[in-house]
Amino acid sequence: MARSTRWLIVALSAAVVCGLEDFHAHFIGHYPFTQLPRFAWLLVFVALIWVTTYAVGIPDEVEGAGDALVRAAVAVGASAGAVSVIALLVAAPLLPRFVVFTSAALLAPLDAAISVLARRGRRREGDTQRVLAVVEPSEAVTLLGELARRPERRAVLAGTCRTSDVSGMTRRTSLVELAEAERPSVLVLDRVAQADEHVVAQAALLHRRGVRVRTLTLFYDEWLGKLPVGELERMSLLFDVNELHRARYAGVKRALDVALALPGSLLCLAVAPVIALVNLVANPGPLLFRQARVGKDGRVFTILKFRTMPPHAEDSCWTMDDDPRVRPFGRLIRRTHLDELPQFFNVLRHDLSVIGPRPEQPRYVEELREKIPYYDLRHLVRPGLTGWAQVKYGYGASELDAFEKLQYDFYYLRHQGIGLDLRIIGRTLRSIAGRQGR
Repeated sequence: MARSTRWLIVALSAAVVCGLEDFHAHFIGHYPFTQLPRFAWLLVFVALIWVTTYAVGIPDEVEGAGDALVRAAVAVGASAGAVSVIALLVAAPLLPRFVVFTSAALLAPLDAAISVLARRGRRREGDTQRVLAVVEPSEAVTLLGELARRPERRAVLAGTCRTSDVSGMTRRTSLVELAEAERPSVLVLDRVAQADEHVVAQAALLHRRGVRVRTLTLFYDEWLGKLPVGELERMSLLFDVNELHRARYAGVKRALDVALALPGSLLCLAVAPVIALVNLVANPGPLLFRQARVGKDGRVFTILKFRTMPPHAEDSCWTMDDDPRVRPFGRLIRRTHLDELPQFFNVLRHDLSVIGPRPEQPRYVEELREKIPYYDLRHLVRPGLTGWAQVKYGYGASELDAFEKLQYDFYYLRHQGIGLDLRIIGRTLRSIAGRQGR
C-alpha cells in the first residue's frame, strides 16, 4: 500500500502543479502552456516534490495527522524554496511564484490527508504478515531481531520449530497442526527443512491452503532486504550484476553520478573556506583527510573527506559511532554530512559511484577476506558515497558489523538498478533529514 500511496502523491503533485501552470498560462500570463523551458522546470518542480516527500518519510513514517501535516509542509516548502533559490542564482523566473507557492499551499494538506488515510487503511487491512519458520534456534533469534527492526515488509514471527520437531517418525507435532495453531500467512524453510521430504510434503499441503512458502534466503530477500551469507553457496551468488552485465545501466549510472557530483563539488568548494577558517581554531591541521580505500576489482585509491579528528587519529582503529576522537566542530560537520562532500571529487575521478558498497581500508579488507565468506564479491562493483547497507544498517564499527553489512551488499548486487539506486538516494536524504550522523 505504501508504494501505491507514493505514486498517488506523485500523480497528485503533477496534477496540481500542471493545473495551476495551465491556469496561470491561460488567464494570468497569457503564454503557451507547453513553452519548453518553463514546462521543463515544471517537471523539475514535480520531481523535487517527489524527492522531498520521500525524504521526510511520507507516507511510510507518519504517526498521526499533525505529524503528517508537518512532514508534508516541510517537504513542499523545501521544494518551493529550492526552485526559488535556483531562480535567484540563474537570475531568471523559472516558474511563476503563483504556481510555486499555491502548489505548496494546496499540496501540504492533501499529501498529509493521503498519508493519514493510507495509515488507517494499513491498520484496517492488517498488512502485517504472520510468519512460521522451520529453522534452527539461533536463526529464530536472528529472525526475531531482524523483524523487530525496520523490514521491507511488515511481519511478526508467529512461531518457530526445528526440522526434527515436524519431520518423520520422531516428530513432536506435525507442521500442519502447528500452522493451524499459529495461523501463519507465510511459511519459511531453511536449507535443512528444504532437504526433508516430510517437511516439504507438509509445506505443499499448507501451500494449497493459501499459505505462502518461502526459502529462508528468499524470505530474507523479500522481507528484510538482505541475503543471509550462512544460507548461500558460491553458485547461488553467480547472478547478473547490472554494472557488469548490462552496459546500458552502467552508462546511465555514470551519467547519474556526474549529474549529482557536479553540483556536489560546487557545494564542497563553497563550504571549504568556512570549514578551513573554523578549523584554524577548533581543529588545527590539514583541511582534508586522505586515506587509502579498496575500490572496484580491488584497486586501491585515496578517498577525500573534510578532517573531523586530530591528524592521524583515524588511522588507529575502526571509526565508531559517536567516536570520542572527533572534535566538537568535527562532530557538527559529521552530523550534517558535510565531511563527505569532498568525495564528490572521487566520484568525478571515477574512484567512487554515488551508490554502491562503502569502501574499506586495505588492512581491514585483508582481515575480512579471511574471516567472512565471499567478502571479495562486494568489489565487483564500484564503491559508493552511500549504499543499501548504509540506509538499512547504518554505521559499522566492527567485524560483526561488516558481516551484517555484507548481507545487504549482496542484496544490492542482486537487485542493482536505477530504481533501487533512486530508493537509496531517497532514503539517504531521509537519513540526513533525520540528522542521523556518525
